[in-house]
Amino acid sequence: MDYLKLREEPLKSAVREDYFGSYKYTQIGNIDFVIAKRESEKGQRFLEGVESYEVKSILWAEAKQGTSHDIYESFVQLILTIGKEKTFEKCLPPKYIGAFDAEKFAFIEYHKIQEVFYQNDFNWNVTPSNHESKEFKQLHELCENLLSENSILFKYKSQSEELKEFIKLNFKTDKDIFEKISVTKNNFTFVFQKWSDAVKPTIEVEWEKAKKAGIISADFFLADLLSSENESLKDSLYVVLKKTKYELAKKIDELGFETFKSVGFNDKQKAHKEFWAIYERPPKEEYWDYIIERRDLLVPQDIRERKGSFFTPRIWVEKSQAYLADVLGETWQDDYYIWDCCAGTGNLLNGLTNYRKVWASTLDKQDVDVMKDRIHNGWPMFENHVFQFDFLNDCFDKCPEELRAILNDENERKKLVIYINPPYAEAATTRTKTGTGAAKDEVARGNKVFEKYGEAMGGAANEIFAEFLIRVNAEIQCCKLAQFATLKALCAPNFAKFRAIFSAKLLKLFVVPADTFDNVNGQFPIGFFIWDTEQKRGLPLSIQADVFERDGEVAGTKFFSEPPEKHLLMDWLKTLHDKAGERIAYLRMLGSDVQNNGGVFITTSPSDSDLKQRKTCDLTKNNVLQLSVYFSVRLCIEATWLNDRDQFLFPNDGWQSDREFQSDCLIFTLFHGQNRISNSSLTIPNYFIPFTEDQVGSKKAFKSNFMSSFIADFLAGKVCVSSGGLFDGGVAGAAPAEGVAEDAASGCSEGETAPFKFSPQAQAVYDAGLELWKYYHEQKNANPDAAFYDIRKYFQGEKNGRMNNASGDERYTELIDDLRAKQKALAKKIEANVYKYGFLK
Repeated sequence: MDYLKLREEPLKSAVREDYFGSYKYTQIGNIDFVIAKRESEKGQRFLEGVESYEVKSILWAEAKQGTSHDIYESFVQLILTIGKEKTFEKCLPPKYIGAFDAEKFAFIEYHKIQEVFYQNDFNWNVTPSNHESKEFKQLHELCENLLSENSILFKYKSQSEELKEFIKLNFKTDKDIFEKISVTKNNFTFVFQKWSDAVKPTIEVEWEKAKKAGIISADFFLADLLSSENESLKDSLYVVLKKTKYELAKKIDELGFETFKSVGFNDKQKAHKEFWAIYERPPKEEYWDYIIERRDLLVPQDIRERKGSFFTPRIWVEKSQAYLADVLGETWQDDYYIWDCCAGTGNLLNGLTNYRKVWASTLDKQDVDVMKDRIHNGWPMFENHVFQFDFLNDCFDKCPEELRAILNDENERKKLVIYINPPYAEAATTRTKTGTGAAKDEVARGNKVFEKYGEAMGGAANEIFAEFLIRVNAEIQCCKLAQFATLKALCAPNFAKFRAIFSAKLLKLFVVPADTFDNVNGQFPIGFFIWDTEQKRGLPLSIQADVFERDGEVAGTKFFSEPPEKHLLMDWLKTLHDKAGERIAYLRMLGSDVQNNGGVFITTSPSDSDLKQRKTCDLTKNNVLQLSVYFSVRLCIEATWLNDRDQFLFPNDGWQSDREFQSDCLIFTLFHGQNRISNSSLTIPNYFIPFTEDQVGSKKAFKSNFMSSFIADFLAGKVCVSSGGLFDGGVAGAAPAEGVAEDAASGCSEGETAPFKFSPQAQAVYDAGLELWKYYHEQKNANPDAAFYDIRKYFQGEKNGRMNNASGDERYTELIDDLRAKQKALAKKIEANVYKYGFLK
């Protein structure tokens, strides 16, 4: 059938009839196209009254009419739809997700993309159909390679029979029997969530107290899941099911007797029986190792952060071991001992070849049991090399004898590699730093390493990974330290004290996107560091690092170094503060690194919390030019995962005599989206209209002509910045511009006072902005004092207090798109000067 002329709904009906006629078509949330199994009459009778039963979806898909849509973008829109509505928590996930249009149909197995939904701090609350949102682009970048490598695509015209055969083989209907829901690597996290709702409350455990004791519900679920006839099939796990009760914490007492704790049910096991009447257990044996190894996905987020229950992607495990071979020699596994002292379930140690020289320890007995179970199932690790150990509290006397002998011998320590991906939790969060939350004292401060080294570590003592590093450096001297972590130890200003006492020499570093790691979302680099604690480095700490993209391909190199103390951009900004001049706006400032650029904007209505925490400085008629430079330097370079932690620095003096750079920055500031000046302020009028009434066709006079006069005087050479500084007559304002100092040009050279023109890029932005202003003033209800923000809000509207991303006004859309394109060109021009004048290295 020819689908080309069909709109979306008729297209869905046609595709359903032609290819999915023997299946049930249903609706789940806002997912376009849902295909499920039809139940037999026997199955329907069985399920009557079973509240927790879920429709057995086979396929969730995104539909698009026509043929012009990027199939990967359709997949991303579907993923955003599922993530926004948390469909994966409410409904049993399907075997496949798909995307189709009038030409083609593509599929990918759900389990290939399921970890996308477990990212930290990803903003799912966006419109899935808005392909221009930051979140859509971020998710598209994350998923593009995954989709291209794993999706299966069929074209109706040439592959119709193949598509039907694919559906027949993979979407089995099983009409004749009732079938329990199988638990697979595809859906075991969903089944765990359902189990947590239905079964967990009926187990006679006080979960909050149990959690503090290191006992979590995930282990009870695994005991249930990996069982038959209510008897666990794996006695090596921390918790096992024994008919009507669970047994846990087995150990042998001093008399040789086996002891354990047991716990039963508070409802005579009723909910337990009902739940496992619906879900099939045990799963196919081929899934057991995967589910046990991915126990971390069932661990509560706060525990994962604190204890390091995170899965290092195989691609980076292999890359790290290749780098160790490059630094230590091809025979490094024979020449060195290896200890992963925060091993979790041991996946960082996969791929090693000489397990006689490898040890793995972890905080939780449960993870020790998982590793030993893996050994029983073929992992070539030695069972007596796996042990429970709290690296931040325990003394080394608790280590196995052979490892303890190595730790106590300096020459042997020189042949020891501490190989870790340590926990990343910190005591301070964004909320504590902004005064809206309490520090999580037990996270990084409630241990002996903090007691011993915390004061000397400074701000780094809030980070668990830094505590691992400092103990290794101080107490296992002469070893090699190979570790994954963020770049804070290398680049963060608040790690200055840490770097002063962590003296190891950095031998090698590669960096990768953080969101390639399990359950990590942000766009920033994670590095693999190889340190030599025997060699002492020189200062400052710096290195040329290799850069890898998420697919493992080399993307080049990048230079990283520790920031100079008291020489950051924030230190420069302090020299520009004007407490005496007339305030015309507030500059909101945040940090000195790229990751905080989103917190930089100008406004006439700062929040009470920003004022209280002194996150603003006054933008006055005397420093408007300089603060425009600060604003532009922070925002002209697009943030990427690689530059996210780059530190802006105190510039050299060259920018002061570059009037074209200054004017570029002024125009960039006036027409940037982070210019949030609004006429709605009750205390400050709008001083930021860059045009006159005649230029825009305003029917009424503006309350302020400051900015248009300032621009005119700047181009006429009446405004300049000299090397004298802000309060030495070196900052010039324009005499006619409503109160700017008349003697402002006193410190300027003759060349700096000659008239000049905007650069072509700045002029293009200015002209595009003028066309937008003129169009706005053609509107019947135009406010003469409207700011750039107000004009955008007028055409785009708002919902729930936030400006919409787009407008239905075609002419406005054309004008704002043109302005943004010209603004991008201006940003590129400013960027070159950011490096020229030393704002960035």
